[in-house]
Amino acid sequence: MSHVKYMERIAAYYRAQGYEKEYVWAHFDDVPFTPLKKPLSESVLALFSTSDVSIKRADGDALPDEETRVGAVYSVPWNTPTDKLYSRQESYDSHATNLDDVDAFLPLTRLREFAEAGRIGTTTANFHNINRGYSQRLMLETAAPAALAKCRDEGADVAVFTPV
Repeated sequence: MSHVKYMERIAAYYRAQGYEKEYVWAHFDDVPFTPLKKPLSESVLALFSTSDVSIKRADGDALPDEETRVGAVYSVPWNTPTDKLYSRQESYDSHATNLDDVDAFLPLTRLREFAEAGRIGTTTANFHNINRGYSQRLMLETAAPAALAKCRDEGADVAVFTPV
């Protein structure tokens, strides 16, 4: 297999848990799209993830949520060394992957390389984690506006979203 069949696995998981109804994925009949106003090589890129990444402190503990979380989105400085990051995520397909390699689910290193090579202009000062609640309504009412505010606050021209 060349990829994880995520949606099929989630549906099977819910069936195995005894849920009577199939999981209903968020969907939109009309998806807004805005073409880039300038080339990607001149754009500021924001990165968002559902990976629930935290910073390891010297004592090995995670940076507490209260220090970084604002509503449905929290930020981590982009220049945090990758070896100081880890995911506290518990809801992922542990049979198909693991969270040992941060770059496997959060492309910080690749995006830094792209900025250095001129493929993207630059990145925002922070990357952001989105509360991965499974409610389409909550995403629309809390996470989406908070993510948009982060983009505006940091001058992002384009955003990349990575799930875990």
